[in-house]
Amino acid sequence: MRVLVTGGSGYIGAHVCRLLRDRGDTVVVVDDFVTGIRERVAEFAQLELSLAAPGAAEAVADFAREHGAEAMIHFAGRKQVPESVAQPLMYWNDNVAGLAAVLQACGSAGVERFLFSSSAAVYGDASGHVTEDAPCHPVNPYGASKLAGEWLTADVARATGLRATSLRYFNVAGAGWPELVDTAVLNLVPMVMERLAAGNAPRIFGDDYATVDGTCVRDFIHVLDLAEAHLAALDALAGAPASTHQVFNVGTGTGISVRQVVEGVRARWPHSALDSPPVPAAVVEPRRPGDPAEVVADPSRIAETLGWRATRTLDDILDSVIAARGQ
Repeated sequence: MRVLVTGGSGYIGAHVCRLLRDRGDTVVVVDDFVTGIRERVAEFAQLELSLAAPGAAEAVADFAREHGAEAMIHFAGRKQVPESVAQPLMYWNDNVAGLAAVLQACGSAGVERFLFSSSAAVYGDASGHVTEDAPCHPVNPYGASKLAGEWLTADVARATGLRATSLRYFNVAGAGWPELVDTAVLNLVPMVMERLAAGNAPRIFGDDYATVDGTCVRDFIHVLDLAEAHLAALDALAGAPASTHQVFNVGTGTGISVRQVVEGVRARWPHSALDSPPVPAAVVEPRRPGDPAEVVADPSRIAETLGWRATRTLDDILDSVIAARGQ
């Protein structure tokens, strides 16, 4: 299969590109390289482009035709929640207008299969085990832009015959290869590691929730499991009816507490037996507004429909990021 990947130099996109290549697919990448790492995709043909720029749809369509793309996977976009609150116009422009350009390119280039990178942020303050049928009430512009992206993708599929799937990610962590480790300090695991690397105590925001240890519980999925879910969803689109748009949660279905993650990183952190204390203990700070006690995916739909299930554990996630740090 010949696959065009937008945002392929990002953390998740690079893992998907690597798996596609390893199974024999041809991969080409469209990226502006603002937040991604060019070296991750150096082996693939590239088009350096901002998808929100004038003429982006035509440029992507030309690139897709040049390389005979049969499918597109759209990762490109912005994903920092605080930044989205401060700059909502930028998020709607880059995440929604950029997606519109890619969907337009699909139509122009005759690409019939499309995967959209969505997020559990579409659920907003949902709690417990969340199914795809849960109400979607995003609480920030980032989540709103992802939900709008799902709507746009569904509308285009209905109008054009495109076969499309939106994947709602939960908390992604880990590294499939050391050189593809997440370098952005935006999620819990890299945030804990950054604090420890600086000799500072990891922070836990609230330990009085009604959970197993009082800290928030989330669904942490290994990035390789997530990448494999993309391949399963992409393959399924080959036999899907025209005008299809499906939505799947991508998670493990297992809740893990913030303290479990923090202590797991601390237990693996390299230190000398002479260090005192060997690794800074976590400090508890006040709750952050809007943090629900527990949010865990119900991944039943993707398991039943595509036969995909996460197979890696928290230990696999933490072992992989510690190993990557040592490279």
